[in-house]
Amino acid sequence: MENIWILLALIAAVTGGTGDALTKKALQLHDEYTVAWIRQLVVVLLLSPCLFFIPVPPLNEDFYQAFLFALPFEVIAYILYMKAIKISPLSLTVPFLSLTPVCLIIIPYMMFGEFVSLWGGIGILMIALGSYTLNLKELSKGFLEPIKAIGREKGSVFMIIVAILYGLTNTFGKQAIDHSSALFFGVTYNLAFFIVLSPVIFKIGKIHLGGRICKESLKISFLPGFFSAITVIFYTIAMSLANVAYTVAVCRLSLLIGVIYGHYFFKETGFRERLVGTSLMLAGFLIIVLEQG
Repeated sequence: MENIWILLALIAAVTGGTGDALTKKALQLHDEYTVAWIRQLVVVLLLSPCLFFIPVPPLNEDFYQAFLFALPFEVIAYILYMKAIKISPLSLTVPFLSLTPVCLIIIPYMMFGEFVSLWGGIGILMIALGSYTLNLKELSKGFLEPIKAIGREKGSVFMIIVAILYGLTNTFGKQAIDHSSALFFGVTYNLAFFIVLSPVIFKIGKIHLGGRICKESLKISFLPGFFSAITVIFYTIAMSLANVAYTVAVCRLSLLIGVIYGHYFFKETGFRERLVGTSLMLAGFLIIVLEQG
């Protein structure tokens, strides 16, 4: 049973990809701010009881510093993430989350002086190639046309920004976990994130807390929140049992699941070219995190 973390991480990948697809479905009927807030509300309601069973580890200044620094970036990334999957095809936005490992090499290098290895460089090239081939059908119009197509797809641009921001939050999150515990961080961070997110959402969005709209929004946003909460639990437990890099690598299989959902449930076109691009990006991601591990 020493490799039980692999099963847990695979479950997290499936629930994460399913949560993305259900969120996309919810966003077809409601605005991104309402869905974003209610989804995170469900996550908090489901995870909060865990606080009664999780031992509180010794916490120091490094934990609090990393914890607080990550929150504002998390809020911005979350809102842009919702916007991205609302306005653009799921299979053309979610794969760009594989760009996060590029940031996880650059940012730690700037903060801690960590160098990129040969295999890490190969992984970066594969990710870049994968993002290029997401718009491979545009190649007939010119060599630079796939890159230009990314710029024309607003959701892809948003998701690239999200990937960069997640590079920051993951760096701070790793520091916080190193100075606490994975499950404690996962639950408390999501609770704090909801507290910080709420006033921002109410300020820039239009959320009605009563009446028919709220009931409909809560109903359609419950399942995305449920699967997100399940993902947090399985992911953090897996991370506590194994190397973080290996856990993240397995969990990123949710990218392929997102592309498959986009094709079969949302009838998104260009499935083959995007699956190839996603596979390349995922392979690059696996090379990077396994090399780092």
